[in-house]
Amino acid sequence: MSNNKTLEGEWDYIIVGGGTAGCVLANRLSQDGSKNVLLLEAGGNDNYHWVHIPVGYLFCIGNPRTDWMMKTANEAGLNGRSLVYPRGKVLGGCSSVNGMIYMRGQARDYDGWRQMGNAGWGWDDILPYFKRSEDHHKGDSDLHGAGGEWKVTTQRLNWEILEAFQEAASEFGYQPVDDFNAGTNEGSGFFEVNQNKGVRWNTTKAFLRPAMKRGNLRVMTHANIERIVLEGKRASGVEFTHSGERIEAKAKHEVLLCAGSINSPKILELSGIGRGQILSHHGIDVVHESKGVGENLQDHLQIRTVYKVKNTRTLNERANSFFGKMAIGLEYALKRSGPMSMAPSQFGLFTKSDPSLETPNLEYHVQPLSTDRLGEPLHPFPAITVSVCNLRPDSVGSSHITTTDSAVQPDIKLNYLSAESDKLVAVESIKQARRIMSAKRLREYEPEEFLPGPQVASHDDILREVGNIATTIFHPVGTCKMGSDANAVVDPSLKVIGLEGLRVVDASIMPKIVSGNTASPVIMIAEKAADMIKADAR
Repeated sequence: MSNNKTLEGEWDYIIVGGGTAGCVLANRLSQDGSKNVLLLEAGGNDNYHWVHIPVGYLFCIGNPRTDWMMKTANEAGLNGRSLVYPRGKVLGGCSSVNGMIYMRGQARDYDGWRQMGNAGWGWDDILPYFKRSEDHHKGDSDLHGAGGEWKVTTQRLNWEILEAFQEAASEFGYQPVDDFNAGTNEGSGFFEVNQNKGVRWNTTKAFLRPAMKRGNLRVMTHANIERIVLEGKRASGVEFTHSGERIEAKAKHEVLLCAGSINSPKILELSGIGRGQILSHHGIDVVHESKGVGENLQDHLQIRTVYKVKNTRTLNERANSFFGKMAIGLEYALKRSGPMSMAPSQFGLFTKSDPSLETPNLEYHVQPLSTDRLGEPLHPFPAITVSVCNLRPDSVGSSHITTTDSAVQPDIKLNYLSAESDKLVAVESIKQARRIMSAKRLREYEPEEFLPGPQVASHDDILREVGNIATTIFHPVGTCKMGSDANAVVDPSLKVIGLEGLRVVDASIMPKIVSGNTASPVIMIAEKAADMIKADAR
């Protein structure tokens, strides 16, 4: 490395991370031509064909070109297994490699945030921010927006077996709904997706590329952040490496940390901001004690049950046939439809593990395919996957550095199924899925349980097999949580408590995980943050 050099130019705002939130902030803050904005992304560009073909998520996860290739610690609740933990390594971040499902969560999630002392974050407060960026296929309404950057559309394929599953669910009182995003998502339906005519719509296309035409925005990829530079208790810039050089960029107004729930706390800790005991252990001077950095890690654990079926088509036999593959490719080439256009999950169902609950705490992702593990070959027999996850887990983990080397991933401990309540929900999830698969409507397909298998019947046996088959659904949140308690990292304006000129804007600020997929809530967070940042600059 050469000696530090200073990046030319004066930057009003430095955005650390060009992922889901960073792209939104880059757009909104550069709308003011009097402000200069620098966006630093540690990964590369998103100009890779598998990013844009929806089924390409299979080739992006586990690919060092597009994935940071992280892993969790060995999880006791998963029988000692370590999980692959994908994180987007390109512009657009996880919006470039995720399942493209458009989901807001439930009104009670955000009202809960407000009740925890986070004024301005209730459902009525944040709904306008969801609508602002939305371009919904049904047009403008009280609940949805039109003409925004974030395209929301229907999927361009259908499967008989999924329609039958919906009818089967109705036998148990789980009724079809038209909109999962109206504040409550109870019921069944086909997921809306962030696509444009059968092509993935990530935040790079939606927000960043239009903004890059402005002369006051500079985007640098392969810029690895080493630390946030602090002058006393004020963030004055960042230090990063690029093309073998160590470079410092100075921020006139604010540094905005948008590196995600794993890398944002890592960068804070490398900068001397965090739990003193952890920093001192690694020889890092404690510049600012913040006990909650890296704590409060939450995620959705999904249990993937698999059922063999007959008398219908699934993707398994199509994808395992030469002529089937040719037909799939031809359909996408000509129509941008069919299996290559599909999100990982097409059909969703939101239910309660206990009828006494106020709102659903289970989300099903039902897929016309099956595999032992995501990214591995599909099974040679027709089958469907009935995945179910606990939307509001009580198990909480952490993510902390293990070295001062910024290239090394943190120690990611989810502590899945460590809470007794989560164990009960997991067992009930399996039982509920079995009840639905026993419906009269599905008898013509002769469903046969393959995973975990009908022989797994007792509470203890089910829980053991859950530990063998459950996996992450890639929704880490909470490691720089918003609040006012002793473990809060940011306040309701997303400013790091006790410091000036530094905010965190990503999923890590969630005090509690939302009851659904997390990409679009992060866009909402960035939209609201942009307004607060602009207001403070006036």
